[in-house]
Amino acid sequence: MTDRYEGSFFGRRKGKPLSPRREALMETELPRLGLDLTVPAPADLKDLFEAEVETVCLEVGFGGGEHLLHRARSSPKVGFIGIEPFVGSMAKAVTAVVEEELTNVRLYDDDAVNVLDWLPEAGLDLAYQLYPDPWPKKRHWKRRFINEQNLDRYARAIRPGCEFRFASDIDTYIDWTLRHCRAHAAFEWMAETASDWKTPWEGWPGTRYEAKAIREGRIGRYLTFRRV
Repeated sequence: MTDRYEGSFFGRRKGKPLSPRREALMETELPRLGLDLTVPAPADLKDLFEAEVETVCLEVGFGGGEHLLHRARSSPKVGFIGIEPFVGSMAKAVTAVVEEELTNVRLYDDDAVNVLDWLPEAGLDLAYQLYPDPWPKKRHWKRRFINEQNLDRYARAIRPGCEFRFASDIDTYIDWTLRHCRAHAAFEWMAETASDWKTPWEGWPGTRYEAKAIREGRIGRYLTFRRV
């Protein structure tokens, strides 16, 4: 089975209709908060943010935004780039960023591949991919975001010595990610004991997807890889 996949790595983009307020904010504020990929990325990603930030973190597929927004609130000196194609989730994040006046967040509402290809080399200090769509049926595994091509993209964008963090509650996707990352020359798995991959990272707020997994009897695993 090849890693190469030319389609979308995500599923549906729309759910329930947005409230009038959220729809208005999407029209007026997302263009301001969103990344403009029609122009070259700044050589220093810190220049993307209104806030004076010291490091830059990427989250691919932020879902309900619980983790992204928690980190942005608690770490004002970190700039966060959040990617999420699902309209309802993006509208929730835009609303929170505007209402809380978070100046250290930028957003993108389409395929993460576009952003990874746009980012400058070694521009990121940290990257997260948390509870991504597992595409559990074997015939859909080619749609999983973690593959050799996208790890190449992560490797180009993450500064050497920094981390890529991945979480999932689906055993086959955990095994898949371990196999792909450990086979990639640019990444080193950092776990030394079982607690390293059974325990969330410091400051972990939890997510609604994690809560759903726990309710359904599944346990999250938290993998940390260093960009070598």
